[in-house]
Amino acid sequence: MAASNRRAAPSRARRASRRPVASERRGFWNYPRREHTGLHRWLPSWRVVLGAFIGGIFLALGAGAAAFAFINPADPLAEVDYQTTTVYFAGPEPGTPGPEMGQFAEQRRELVEYETLPEHIGFAVAAGEDKTFFTNRGVSLTGMARAFINNIQGKPTQGGSTLTQQYVERYYQSTTTDYWGKAKEAVLAIKISQSESKEQIMGRYLNTIYFGRDSYGIQAAAQSYYGVNAADLTVAQAALLAAVIPSPNNWDPANNRDKAEQRWGIILDRMVEMGWLTSEERAAQVFPDPVPYVESETYRGPNGYLLKMVEKELYATNLWADGELKTEGLKIITTIDPALQDMAFQSAEGLRSGALSDGALPDERLRVSISTVDPATGGIVALYGGPDYLTDSKNTATFDRVPAASTFKPFTLVAALQQGISLSTRYDGNSPKSFPEWDNGKPVPNFGDQSFGNIDLVEATAQSVNTVYAQLNLEVTPANTTKAAEAAGITTPLEANVANVLGTDFVHPLDMAGAYATFAAQGVRRTPHIVQQVTHSDGVVAWQPDTTGETVFPADVMADATYAMTQVVERGSGKAQVSRLKRPIAGKTGSETLNKGAWFVGYVPQLATAVSLSQLAEDGKGLDTIEPWGRVTSVNGSTYPAMLWADYMAKVFADPRYQEVQQFPARANVGGKPTPTATAEAPTEEPTVEESAPPADVQVPSGLVGRTEADAAGSLQAAGLAARVVSERSTTVPVGRVIRVDPGEGSTVASGGTVTIVVSTGAPQPTPTPPPATVAPPPVPTPTATPAPEGGGAAVPPPPGG
Repeated sequence: MAASNRRAAPSRARRASRRPVASERRGFWNYPRREHTGLHRWLPSWRVVLGAFIGGIFLALGAGAAAFAFINPADPLAEVDYQTTTVYFAGPEPGTPGPEMGQFAEQRRELVEYETLPEHIGFAVAAGEDKTFFTNRGVSLTGMARAFINNIQGKPTQGGSTLTQQYVERYYQSTTTDYWGKAKEAVLAIKISQSESKEQIMGRYLNTIYFGRDSYGIQAAAQSYYGVNAADLTVAQAALLAAVIPSPNNWDPANNRDKAEQRWGIILDRMVEMGWLTSEERAAQVFPDPVPYVESETYRGPNGYLLKMVEKELYATNLWADGELKTEGLKIITTIDPALQDMAFQSAEGLRSGALSDGALPDERLRVSISTVDPATGGIVALYGGPDYLTDSKNTATFDRVPAASTFKPFTLVAALQQGISLSTRYDGNSPKSFPEWDNGKPVPNFGDQSFGNIDLVEATAQSVNTVYAQLNLEVTPANTTKAAEAAGITTPLEANVANVLGTDFVHPLDMAGAYATFAAQGVRRTPHIVQQVTHSDGVVAWQPDTTGETVFPADVMADATYAMTQVVERGSGKAQVSRLKRPIAGKTGSETLNKGAWFVGYVPQLATAVSLSQLAEDGKGLDTIEPWGRVTSVNGSTYPAMLWADYMAKVFADPRYQEVQQFPARANVGGKPTPTATAEAPTEEPTVEESAPPADVQVPSGLVGRTEADAAGSLQAAGLAARVVSERSTTVPVGRVIRVDPGEGSTVASGGTVTIVVSTGAPQPTPTPPPATVAPPPVPTPTATPAPEGGGAAVPPPPGG
């Protein structure tokens, strides 16, 4: 039998052994795959792939359902309710706003109701941001997918958010950039679309979105771009605002007009596409160029000082925490009268620019303040604290401390009157005088060492006689002078030393205005304040100051103090500049020993005004002597301060509201009836030898030529004559000295008559100046070479309190 090439079939037993047993059968997953070895064993089978895909779907659905169930809108972000607080000047009636002074804003925004806006605003914004806004469910799957693909391909980042998603991002959860944040944003958009109406969403979006130009919300944007309210935006204007939303700073027409106009056209075309605008209306639209943008500098210029005062005053009420004024949307009406504020600024800048001194300029370190307070309310109606807050943040009226000098004497006078010391009380007014209690007996001189003889307190006040007031302060005690000053309204720390009557204390100029306002209000003190009324955005009054006031001095004491202070203006150190205003004015000049501070503080029944001058030291840490300028050789209270006061108040009195000349209360004669003094009052009792009627004629005193203006004027006054001062250039007579008098020395003049004193202004300047006839007259009379000092003495460095 031939051999066979076929392999013998395995035995039955062997074949049976190769069948897979039950424990070795493959499961559904078949993973890892046992029939393979190596890497192939670990590659997933189709079963694994299918199972993972199906499981992933269910997992995603479950996660989505959970997210939809548990992700809910949080509270709106705090900043979406931020509104701009606006500060106004005082209006014509109490509680009414005048012109806008400035704004406080964290985000400059004013909320408006969507129902008050024309529908084309919403259509324009939807056309630019989400055409299907009014019909979609809050998200766009195609848009999100397109953005996702674009982003993972490395192309420029692209957003796929609907307007509702943008709203969620800006209103509820701030900016999001990661995919989880975007997913959460989408879920919230869907849920919000179910709970909020399209109108509500669009309205909140319009109030929240940033439009550039430091403007948040449609109302602020309408004002910034077109100077109108949002309710008055035209179709073209609304389309432009919608066009800049994606990149407001870059697409502002002021920065890129071509891009802005291109986007503007796209917005209008989409509005036509969506049926929100007809083709005819589209064709009629003209690109609306916005107004120039002026970047806001809240505190720039002189108003910056006022705005800072408003902030400080309101924070002091503890009703607003730090920063809240910038977010509350308050309406703040100040007490500042815009007309008077402008007058104060004009006069102060006139002094700085040389307008009050024939073009001569003061030292650049000169500091000037003007403060005016309404005695009836305590409201600050005008305040000049400097030319520009951003250049110098130190308010000259509220920050500076200036030596009070003789403006402090009325506090001693008030303290004396309260103790029953009458105005007719006489003291030795000669100079100098020594007192054991006064600086170890150091002599007290009058200004210019002028002696006045035995005079009453009226004359001592009019001529600012230091020796009399030194005696008076020792009699009433320095502590009572301090108490009177504090009761009137001085807030700076005061020292009860014997020399405080001469103004050794440093005080804020605004305090002096407030204190003299207490005098004008017949002893009722009201705290000077700048805020008249604060209202919430809904019109509800949030705060008002208490203007009731507190009676701190009796009315009769105030009447007598005021009478004495009117004599300062009528025949004393304030006469040359202030008496020309031709109405009853009470006031006081003040000059520090080394002329480091100079004042005029005065009042009428309606207003009290303090003017101060000082000069910052070169190191900025103290005060220097005020450098004289122009034809003034020594800057004291009767020169530029009185001149500035008169220049400013002349403008005020020209205002119809202040034209009425109001009289002060009559002299009350506290402590007894007055006796005849230099005030020329009629005697009320048997006249003494001193009180006999003056002769019909008097002689012009001799020895006036060559003396200072003040000395000559004092001699004439002592002789019962009035002095009229004129200036004249001279190459032989020193500056400030008398060249001649008219009528001449020894001439006979009727008692009370006027003698002209001609005072030298020195040799002509090398550079010719126009003759007087060709020069426009300055706003107020120019002071003579040596101004009449407050104490009636020579123009030498004055002693304290001159």
